[in-house]
Amino acid sequence: MTFRRGRRLGIDVGDVRIGVAVSDPDGILATPVETIPAGPGAIRRLAELVGEHEVLECVVGLPIGLSGREGPAVTKVRAFCTELLTAIDPVPIRLFDERMSTMTADTMLRQSGRAGRTRRSVIDQAAATVILQTALDSERTRGSAPGESMRNL
Repeated sequence: MTFRRGRRLGIDVGDVRIGVAVSDPDGILATPVETIPAGPGAIRRLAELVGEHEVLECVVGLPIGLSGREGPAVTKVRAFCTELLTAIDPVPIRLFDERMSTMTADTMLRQSGRAGRTRRSVIDQAAATVILQTALDSERTRGSAPGESMRNL
């Protein structure tokens, strides 16, 4: 399979905030977009971003435990994605293992000199960027779309 051209939206779903990143049209580089408060308006805002950026698909971080087990956080993300999928249909969602993404993002922000308070305000965007960039790199390396596909039937 050749690499699929098109923008992807990376999403890091949290209980309080949702980080969002987007790729360039060639699917090479992920950049942060915004942090959305979790709650009633989150799905609507994500659907708006999907339309604004004309994305090929959404890549959502799946918070699998370090042991490889799926816990309550995975159940929450899957439920969120089911709701999101309805709002963005026909754009598909790919669930991508996000182990270590927040720690990687935090380390990158710390190394760039971000102080604790300012780091907290962008950590979710940075985590979404790490998730999306890792998925893009994986697709280029493997030659196939990474993660688990979710589609409306």
